[in-house]
Amino acid sequence: MGGFSFFSPLLEFLIRISFWFLFTMSSLEEPLGFDKLPSMSTIDRIQRFSAGACRPRGDDMGNCWIDGRSCSTSNSCNEDHEEYTGETFPWRRHLREMSEGEAFNQRAKSLSKNRVKLGHVGKSRNRSDQQYSSKCNDRAIWDMTNKFLKGIPKFVKIVEVGPRDGLQNEKNIVPTSVKVELIRRLVSSGLPVVEATSFVSPKWVPQLADAKDVMKAVCDIEDARLPVLTPNLKGFEAAVAAGAKEVAVFASASESFSKSNINCSIEESLARYRAVCLAAKQRSIPVRGYVSCVVGCPVEGVIPPSKVAYVAKELYDMGCFEISLGDTIGVGTPGTVVPMLEAVMAVVPAEKLAVHFHDTYGQSLSNILISLQMGISTVDSSVAGLGGCPYAKGASGNVATEDVVYMLNGLGVKTNIDLAKLMLAGDFISDHLGRRSGSKTAVALCRVTTDASKI
Repeated sequence: MGGFSFFSPLLEFLIRISFWFLFTMSSLEEPLGFDKLPSMSTIDRIQRFSAGACRPRGDDMGNCWIDGRSCSTSNSCNEDHEEYTGETFPWRRHLREMSEGEAFNQRAKSLSKNRVKLGHVGKSRNRSDQQYSSKCNDRAIWDMTNKFLKGIPKFVKIVEVGPRDGLQNEKNIVPTSVKVELIRRLVSSGLPVVEATSFVSPKWVPQLADAKDVMKAVCDIEDARLPVLTPNLKGFEAAVAAGAKEVAVFASASESFSKSNINCSIEESLARYRAVCLAAKQRSIPVRGYVSCVVGCPVEGVIPPSKVAYVAKELYDMGCFEISLGDTIGVGTPGTVVPMLEAVMAVVPAEKLAVHFHDTYGQSLSNILISLQMGISTVDSSVAGLGGCPYAKGASGNVATEDVVYMLNGLGVKTNIDLAKLMLAGDFISDHLGRRSGSKTAVALCRVTTDASKI
């Protein structure tokens, strides 16, 4: 009797699988649903008697799958998934789970096609089973998507840099009235932060020589923060006199770029900004810090993540409430952005960081997505993809705000930004500049609207 009780689970399993096989071979229903599998409690009992088996783990759908994890010689698995908690990139496990699920679906579809080829035609015994199978698979896909994207924040703050970083690279001077109208339109779209201008020497950036006039014209706006860039203490004093309530400082992770951009070394620039931060603290004015060339430099090439981390930490320590990491020439990819962010996040809290990507190689959205997955919740962008860098030849504009908002909407991430109003702001400045918007979203939606009007 002891031998019979040992093999009875195996016999039960063989009987169940036989009936299951006969049933599926006589049905033309959709590919196998999870409800068609043999009882998982039976499989679990069978595996307990198997010499080399691991216990299946339970997934979010209440079903059990063999995870393929390695076991010790005692044939026991770690149910707490300790090997995963130490992974630097948890989405690798999610990707593997998705791959396993996809492989199963492909096998199920293949089996369904083979049944048709063999001519085994039959009617479904229970139509509700087919509906449940479809719903079950849809839910599985949704669950896997949530697992893969679970690190993304529910709300992302967009910092609009078009009026400053976007327009400073234009060949022709944009009238003050146009800049003011652009800022007002951007604020009305729901953007919480709009970088208004820069108090730098007109000799270096003539496009922003009207900074004082712009600030005086928008100082009455209360629905958004309007920071301005100040390269030194003199610029800070001028910005405060014009009514600025928030400022930003700009350092570089590249020694060569620092000298060509602000005409001083990295250490000299940090000394200047300590003076700015001290003066700002005395007046209770918040200071944001920028780090340029966080991935690559037009002169030095690849920038080590350790250099970026050093500059970011210095800015954070001197009092900057937020550090924006800028890929100034747009050479970054997720493969280079991840180690950079890891290095910076080791010395500056993730909630104090922002990312600022230029779209030279079309990598901005993918870089933003990986940054969100790593815990970043603030993104810089420029309406209509305006921008570039006057000191980095060939660097194209910033990632378009419309494209970022469209992607975040698709991910279910809140921004509190009205995309329609944002597109109107982009159309406004693009029309003035006499060229098409640099936003793919704006161009596509405009085309759809135009085509629909012809019907």
